[in-house]
Amino acid sequence: MDVKKRQLVTEETNYSSRKIDEMDSEEILTLINEEDSSVASAVKQQIPNIHKAVDLIVASIKNGGRLFYVGAGTSGRLGVLDASECPPTYNTPANLVKGLIAGGYYALVHSLEGVEDNENQTAEDLADEELCSADVVVGIAASGSTPYVVGALKYAGIMDAGTVSISCNPGSVISDYADVAIETITGPEVVTGSTRMKAGTAQKMVLNMMSTTTMIKLGKVYQNYMVDLQASNEKLRRRACRILSKLTSVSESVAYSKLSESEWSIKEALVMLEANVSRSISRKYLEENDGFVAKAINSARQEVD
Repeated sequence: MDVKKRQLVTEETNYSSRKIDEMDSEEILTLINEEDSSVASAVKQQIPNIHKAVDLIVASIKNGGRLFYVGAGTSGRLGVLDASECPPTYNTPANLVKGLIAGGYYALVHSLEGVEDNENQTAEDLADEELCSADVVVGIAASGSTPYVVGALKYAGIMDAGTVSISCNPGSVISDYADVAIETITGPEVVTGSTRMKAGTAQKMVLNMMSTTTMIKLGKVYQNYMVDLQASNEKLRRRACRILSKLTSVSESVAYSKLSESEWSIKEALVMLEANVSRSISRKYLEENDGFVAKAINSARQEVD
């Protein structure tokens, strides 16, 4: 398909900002803010497709699969960012959610624009990751036509892996190669073609929604607390104490003691306190209930009763 025939609204002129170089700083900031206010609406229109993507990802992970984000430039950096936040926030294995960026990790802090044009490179990168049919590949590209991302989705299709595309243009090229196509139409940028702005904001919102909802559906959240976080430093240990204290109404000193006993597993400490059971019983019911705390507490209470 000829990319030139696609409608690239992200590259069009934004007539609201055509005299932005003549505005004072406050006027520029106000205009940017007004343009940004439309992003949430563009994302909202794609909730049905984001829902489909989440269901695909959750099913994949429950089946032993992994999630790969693939992008170039800003899109690639956003994917790597979202992936890197999953282990500390939700205690996921390091290889469960992974971001691949054109040009490798050097491209995270350096501009390597030309590397995005190699459609074949992604097949090598995903092959190195031993991509298989149980996995899901999410291709991220504001334009929807980045060759590196197109190549990722093509290769994923060959491997029979699940595929999701995230773009900011209607009828994007990458949508043609995705099981689920998410197109957040954010329109022309304040600075023409600067897709790190509205388009990037939309991509970040979609990624936040996808990964957060996925982790909730995998039992990583109890009520609205991140109960599977890695308490790997003093700040996170304090947070773990506050979470356990708020959820169980015990003092933070008691919470600290129980967390120490559970080797800083908030989930285990929660079941121990709420059902008044030992750590081994807590762990047993968490395993039997796929890590869902509410279900584990109910099961443990029934045993105690």
